[in-house]
Amino acid sequence: MIDLTGIIAIAGQPGLYKIIAQSKNGIIVEGLTDKKRLNVYATTKVSTLSDISMFTTGDDKLIEEIITSIFEKENGGPAIDSKSDDASIEKYFSEILPEYDKERVYVSNMRKLFVWYNTMQATGNLKKKEEKKEGEEKSVAIKAEEKFKEKNTVSKDTSGSPKVSAGVKKTTGVRKTGTA
Repeated sequence: MIDLTGIIAIAGQPGLYKIIAQSKNGIIVEGLTDKKRLNVYATTKVSTLSDISMFTTGDDKLIEEIITSIFEKENGGPAIDSKSDDASIEKYFSEILPEYDKERVYVSNMRKLFVWYNTMQATGNLKKKEEKKEGEEKSVAIKAEEKFKEKNTVSKDTSGSPKVSAGVKKTTGVRKTGTA
C-alpha cells in the first residue's frame, strides 16, 4: 500500500503539502511541487490524505487503497490527465474502482484524485509502506527499553566529595525583581 502519512490538502489552497514541523500557532508545511514553506494556522481546514475515503456501494474505500491500485495499474507511471473529457475520466475511474457509488462520487472528485496522484508521482512521493514483522517490532521495542534503562541507571559516587556541576551557579536567596 502507498504511504500517504504527512501529506495534506489545505482548503482554499491548490496542490498538496508535506508536513515539516509544528509551530506555535499551527503547522509548517512545504509544497510538493514548488518546495515553498508556509505556516498553516490551527483555524485552517486541513485534510490528511490518509484519512480521506471515497464512497462505494459497500464500505468506503480509503484514498491510500485507490492510489495503490492506480500505481499498480500504471506500474508507477502517471495516471490519466485530469483535463480529459468526463466520459474518459469516468471510464478510467471505473477500471480502478468498479464498485464506486455513481450518485455520490462526482467527476470533480475523480479529477482531484488524479491531480493528487500525478503530483505525487511527478515529485517522487509515491512510496510503499514498509511492512513490519512481529520479530522486528519486538526487537526494536526491546532495544529501546534497554537504552532507556542504561540512561536511567544511577551510579553511586564513593569518593565522598560533593558533586558540583560545571557552569551552574547557586541562586538561593536571590530575588528576581522588575518587569518583563
